[in-house]
Amino acid sequence: MTFSVRGGLYAAALALLVVAGGAGPAHADGGGRADGGDRADGSGGGPAAWSVAPSSGGGTRPAKDGRPSFYAEGTPGAVLQDTLSVTNPGPKPRTITLRGADARNTGSGAFSVTPAKGTPKDTGAWISFAKRQVKVPPRTRAEVPFSVTVPTNAMPGDHPGAIVASGGGRTVGVRVDLRVEGPTLSALTVERVDVDTDAGSISYDLVNRGNTVLTPKLAVHADGVLGARLDRPARTLPVELLPGRRVSLTEPWPGAPAFDSVDVELTVTAAGGARDTATAAARFVPWGAVAGGAALLLAAVGGALHVVRRRGRRRTEEPETGDGGERAGETRELARAGTGDER
Repeated sequence: MTFSVRGGLYAAALALLVVAGGAGPAHADGGGRADGGDRADGSGGGPAAWSVAPSSGGGTRPAKDGRPSFYAEGTPGAVLQDTLSVTNPGPKPRTITLRGADARNTGSGAFSVTPAKGTPKDTGAWISFAKRQVKVPPRTRAEVPFSVTVPTNAMPGDHPGAIVASGGGRTVGVRVDLRVEGPTLSALTVERVDVDTDAGSISYDLVNRGNTVLTPKLAVHADGVLGARLDRPARTLPVELLPGRRVSLTEPWPGAPAFDSVDVELTVTAAGGARDTATAAARFVPWGAVAGGAALLLAAVGGALHVVRRRGRRRTEEPETGDGGERAGETRELARAGTGDER
């Protein structure tokens, strides 16, 4: 469902609407995130927690049964309009502060939003509210109009963002998927593939080189000296890769070989014809066994050298034999004989 497109900003008639009654709690599904729990009075984690969600159409239907997120599509320069429902089922009034936020990827590829201290530069900066701070009476749902003004120089493609609501010690959000009309390109690359032979895993980077949000699929193949060592068919990754974003991921390899030389190939695909392949080489060597073998070899060599040294010492300590020994004996006999003649 797309926003209605109008040529100007909100008129004064689009002021904050408050709908009283027993509307059920609306939950912020698509991308909403709470930083703390709610109590039963609407400030803790019980069923009476305040919540935000896309309006379900004039308050005739609980928002939890309606849209999980906002979707908008328009040309550069368009002003797109919709309504946010803020529900307070608790017994006390609630003051909720609203802001727009840009979308980003966490390091593992999950969808996240820029923090409050960050200045939005994309969709978050294009969102304007009829009222940024909303006071919602007890057991009441407030309908808050807002607009998304697409800059005239906005790049075509996907510009995901979010509406973030804070109050009572918690923060939640509703996702805003905005597409600016124009040429789109689905493209990605696989980079920095590395095989950790000790941990038995494959690390790699995915980079969205196009202008559309991608949900990639990964296939892994590895060949060793004697044939295939790994062959995993394509499967969808738990990643929502936003345009221009890079994420670092790890593929476990619990059955990695103990001793082999392998070539690993990663193939990543996504809707729209996005595809890329990257390879890496690795050698699995059981260094513990190698170290043990080297120790045995050194011990054997050391023992052999010890035997050689002992034999050398024995030779130097033995008396001389042969002709030299016989001449020495003859000399001693003549000396004794000469002594006898003199007497």
